[in-house]
Amino acid sequence: MVAKVLSHLETLIRPGLTTAELDVVAEEMILDMGGQPAFKGYQGYPATLCVSVNEEIVHGIPGERKLIEGDIVGIDCGTNFKGFYGDSARTFAVGEISEEAKKLLDVTRESLYLGIKKVKVGNRISDISSSIQTFVEGHGFSVVREFVGHGIGQSLHEEPQVPNYGKPGFGERLREGMVLAIEPMVNSKGPEVKVLQDKWTAVTADGGYSAHFEHSVAVTTNGPWILSELN
Repeated sequence: MVAKVLSHLETLIRPGLTTAELDVVAEEMILDMGGQPAFKGYQGYPATLCVSVNEEIVHGIPGERKLIEGDIVGIDCGTNFKGFYGDSARTFAVGEISEEAKKLLDVTRESLYLGIKKVKVGNRISDISSSIQTFVEGHGFSVVREFVGHGIGQSLHEEPQVPNYGKPGFGERLREGMVLAIEPMVNSKGPEVKVLQDKWTAVTADGGYSAHFEHSVAVTTNGPWILSELN
């Protein structure tokens, strides 16, 4: 469900569109598929999507802000279907974006897949974390510390936490049947974060851009199974 929503939203993104319009489309799609928006009402969150533009890292509340040429927009979508949760995020370009922004999106996306490669029975959580941090910092960007990935299943956020930084060989061992929401949040400048007065929107402290990619991934004996990807 989340994969279908994000793939459809990608076709709509253009200058002049408001973030609230994306939210309306997403909610209609989820309800039509027989699901429920997982974020709406979660700890009081008011919307179906989190839509974070440019310096916004995560948890941006959809509203009347219009996308403009050159923006990057991170969209995080969660669903509940028969008591099970899905969670995925992607960051999209609005029209033509700068070379630096393209690099930020490419590095963040690739760091996610490098982390996913470490999803193997017997590996540890920090093996995922370390591979993400090493790759991101090797390209001159920084990883956010205040927000992390998480287990997911019959609750939206479950143990264990999955940071995007750390040394390999630490944390819980991965077991068959675990499902992890792995979600690097990468800043173009420093890693510092501040939260706006709405108590939700997290932005970079230095005004740099931020990108966010996330997949829900199952641990299997055959390696990682990305659940939030269209086959």
